Amino acid sequence: MYNYHPLIRSGLAPKDHLIKVSGEGELAIPPDSASVNIGVITDGKQLIAAQQQNSLEVTKVIDALTALGISKNKIQTFDYRIESVYDYDQGKQIFRGYKITHILQIKLEDLSLVGKVVDTAVQNGVNFVSNVQFTVKNKDAFYKQALVLAVNNATDKAKTIARSFNVELIPIPSVIVEGGSTVQPIFNQLGTFVKASTSTQLEPGQIIIKAEVIAEFHFKPFK
Repeated sequence: MYNYHPLIRSGLAPKDHLIKVSGEGELAIPPDSASVNIGVITDGKQLIAAQQQNSLEVTKVIDALTALGISKNKIQTFDYRIESVYDYDQGKQIFRGYKITHILQIKLEDLSLVGKVVDTAVQNGVNFVSNVQFTVKNKDAFYKQALVLAVNNATDKAKTIARSFNVELIPIPSVIVEGGSTVQPIFNQLGTFVKASTSTQLEPGQIIIKAEVIAEFHFKPFK
């Protein structure tokens, strides 16, 4: 937005001689870490038996993942649920059994292992995979770089506007407000996973980090 008011002869820039602009900065960064949620869902009519079966299968999955070289501190329970399951017949609720859901979150720094983790988990009893995410660990440092780009972008816009009206821009903004920031990771929602003989290929792509500012610049006539 450009606010133009008549200039005064003193050549000073009064408070209402303003150019107000927005600025945007964007970086595309290769991810350096990933996470994936894997789970074992077990159904059974007897609660204790279903729990024990689920626990055995989850332990088998964890052992298989640690055999790949993934440390146990990178494997964390993300969700654990016990649910009663019912069927409905002519409006009547009929108890069918229990569903045990145990979801693990696996955090990885070696991105080449993501597909192998999924395959190994499925081969060892996992029947649910979701929330495959690629991220960057030092997002704040990259955001600051994007913020510099946003400020430069706002300054360039203000200079362009000033040139179009043949006035002199005071290059230091009188007001600058940091706007919203966004980090857009690659996100794959796989849902319930079906066992397959082929290997799973998951591409990390890039992380888009954006910064926005609003800046106000004073201007004055050329001497």
